[in-house]
Amino acid sequence: MNIGEATQSYEAWMRTCCPVIEADISLKHKQMREDSFMFFRGTFYRWAQLWPELCGELAKAPKVLAVADLHVGSFGTWRDIEGRLCWGVDDFDECYSLAYTNDLVRLATSIRMVTECEQLSIGSRAGCEAILEGYMSSLKKGGEPFVLAERDQTMERLGVQAFKPAADFWEKLRRLPAATSSFPSEANAPIQKTLPDPKLKYKVSRRRAGMGSLGQERFAALALYNGGWIAREIKALVPSSCMWAEGHLGNGQSYYNEAIASAVRSHDPYQRVIGKWLTRRLSPDSNPIEILDLPKERDEETLLHAMGAEAANVHLGSTRRIKRILEDLRKRKPNWLRSAAKVMSKAVIAEWREYRKA
Repeated sequence: MNIGEATQSYEAWMRTCCPVIEADISLKHKQMREDSFMFFRGTFYRWAQLWPELCGELAKAPKVLAVADLHVGSFGTWRDIEGRLCWGVDDFDECYSLAYTNDLVRLATSIRMVTECEQLSIGSRAGCEAILEGYMSSLKKGGEPFVLAERDQTMERLGVQAFKPAADFWEKLRRLPAATSSFPSEANAPIQKTLPDPKLKYKVSRRRAGMGSLGQERFAALALYNGGWIAREIKALVPSSCMWAEGHLGNGQSYYNEAIASAVRSHDPYQRVIGKWLTRRLSPDSNPIEILDLPKERDEETLLHAMGAEAANVHLGSTRRIKRILEDLRKRKPNWLRSAAKVMSKAVIAEWREYRKA
């Protein structure tokens, strides 16, 4: 199966899981052709095929409930139940039982991809060392949530001074046209369960966001509450691409709730799966954070160290595997992560070039 055949097969499988927005699929294809990192982010289904083939020995490492589609754009901020600003992995759409090495290699591969696009300046060796140091340190001490106080200096844990809120956030949501016939009535109940008042009136709009999940139904519910705007996002979930790669039907289980519940974190009370829908709070400080959105003045080594530590926070949910993971890590050569990331990034670039010709 080549990249074109894999894409057609996966998207046909995806259509058996949920209604698909064909215009968003077309946009996804366009972005995948234009940018190698966007191709990488939009084709985890292909990674699920290539990873065990190209890194077979690593794929046999101890398994955890993994993020699976982990990369430098998989992180964001949210508010916990106490209103504190938190940071960590914010995308568990593809979570699955995989070798712990999958998440580390995919994260390291993404560093190589964004470095080539000049979005990061840190070298592959330093980046991989930072990831591994953060990962191992966090595993050994049992993990620690990334809860950030309000003052700028507390961002030092992440190597940045501050996160800038999205400009005109509420105005952009307000300008979205109302969804009428395209909004499924069964999606109202999950929205209402997350609102402070289930009888609150809200406007629902179709929302386009993300990359890997482009094509899935996604809506934003906007309401006025106690003098200000509040918003919720609801997105149709698709089972992990790993199920497609293993030949399973498209009605399988999503591990989203299990992954966020078991991870070491101060949880977002609005991020949960209700039925077939993923719900989350939308606000200027509850959003994914792209590398390009980070301040230019940043300590990239500290940032990647934090990303490695956060990967460990997720893997610590698989409590019984931690001892075996640490034993496995001690046996590996010092450059194993950098070597694997080089192999996988070379394969991704080759596939991207092939895809562009189609």
